[in-house]
Parts: sequence; structure tokens; C-alpha cells
Amino acid sequence: MNLQAYMSGLIAKKIGMTRVFLENGESVAVTYLQVEPNTVVRTKSKEKDGYNAVVLGVGAKKWKTRKGKEHTRYALQKEWRVESLEGLEPGKALALESVPEKSLVTVCATSKGKGFQGVVKRYGFAGGPGGHGSHFHRRPGSVGMRTWPGRVLKGKRMPGHMGGDTITLRSCPVLVCDSEKGILGIKGPVPGPNGGFVYLTVESSPEA
Repeated sequence: MNLQAYMSGLIAKKIGMTRVFLENGESVAVTYLQVEPNTVVRTKSKEKDGYNAVVLGVGAKKWKTRKGKEHTRYALQKEWRVESLEGLEPGKALALESVPEKSLVTVCATSKGKGFQGVVKRYGFAGGPGGHGSHFHRRPGSVGMRTWPGRVLKGKRMPGHMGGDTITLRSCPVLVCDSEKGILGIKGPVPGPNGGFVYLTVESSPEA
């Protein structure tokens, strides 16, 4: 795969889901992403750091120190490894054209946090009867053992924290790419709430 260096990845923000119709009339669910200007914050070279990488940032904001020096802060930064640092000077803005239609991308995002949940919501347990005479409704049931080994084994499905995990989806097709509006359409669902940040890594491109 001979991709250009700046096509390694982008930081986007989830807008929401809708559907588009393909040329054959098929209806496909699509998640729209808003790609803000991705700025090259800094680079890492193989000679100095042991590998080539680029650090991208979004949400740039200027601020001054007490001595009057001006600096730039970014709302979010993310590092991608690249084969070459050619054309990746700090301060350069990356364009959405690096992810054309019919490309395959890896989507990485944080799923929605649902707090502390029971086994029915967390793992889909059936639970007990809903009648008033039953004392077993949404509880997990028996979890212990008898004499040996006399403990609850690790990995037992029990109530606990749900959501807030890093989810990675691979080989997601790009169906829509509007460079003027900075909108990208990914086939299928994308983890996380609307307004959450999403990391895109280009796997293959029709232009490669």
C-alpha cells in the first residue's frame, strides 16, 4: 500500500446517523463526521525518537503567558506513525481530500458511558419471572461454588461499570466525502455520542 504520508489519519467529530441511497437503489446507514482543520503540531523522526510519527491537533486556541509570549493550545491531540515525514512540517493543515470516497478506514472512538449497570442490561440476562410472588427478578442469581474451589472465578459476568470503552472498527467504507463542508460519511454505526471525537486511520485508498 503506497499511501502518501499525510494520509495516515485524521481527527473528526461525530455528527449523527442517516441513510444514503446507492446507485443500485440500496439504502445504507451512514454516520456523518465533521472533520475540523487538522494541524501538524509536531513530528517524530526515526533518528531522534526511533520511529517516524506525526502528531495532529484540533481546536487550536491562542493564549499568552505572564511574560507576554504567545502559545497555541489544542483541544485534542493524536499521534500516528507514518513511513515518511515528507511534506509534514509543523503548522501545516491537512485536507479532507486525503480520505477520498471508496476508501477503507479504521475508526477508533470511546463508547457511550452507561455507569453502573446490572447483568440484565450489561449482558442480556433473562432474569426471573415478573410476577409479584417471585423474589427473583433482575438479579444475577447464584455465583458461588461448593467446597472446591470455594470462590468466584475471575471473569464472572456480574454487575459493574458499563460503557466508556475504546472501540475499534476496521475496514469501514467511506461513502461520502464533501471537502467543501468538511463532512465525511462512514458506512454503518460509529461508537460514541454525537459531538464525540473519532480517530480515523486510512487502510487503503482507491488512488493508491
